[in-house]
Amino acid sequence: MKFGEKIKNARVAKDMTQAELAQAVGVSLRTMVSYENGDCYPKKREVYGKLAAVLGVEMNYLLTENEEFINAAGEKYGYRGKKHAQQLITEVSGLFAGGDMDDEDLDAVMRAITDAYWIAKEKNKKYTPKKYRNADKE
Repeated sequence: MKFGEKIKNARVAKDMTQAELAQAVGVSLRTMVSYENGDCYPKKREVYGKLAAVLGVEMNYLLTENEEFINAAGEKYGYRGKKHAQQLITEVSGLFAGGDMDDEDLDAVMRAITDAYWIAKEKNKKYTPKKYRNADKE
């Protein structure tokens, strides 16, 4: 689920308007609308913290949009694929912790790494012993 969808779902669950949430977080209504529409993301980490506090969700929930990738890896490659995808995201996220990279560049890097993961997984599939191929389908 994308960041904007998470914000909107949590806001609706709290029975708040976009204006109320914007005021509680300290951003403009226009900015909040852009967040929910997926046009932009908060540039400052503290905004994520304020959103999480007001909406009653974990900050990591708002920071991650990788559930689809992890689930796809699990469906395609089983438990081991899902585990590897989670590990990849954790390790890559650590690379950017505390860095100053704008969202557009960060998205481009994540897309490239994700694509590389799928390509490598497909290429390495032929080297996986048969006994492990069946285990991946569980």
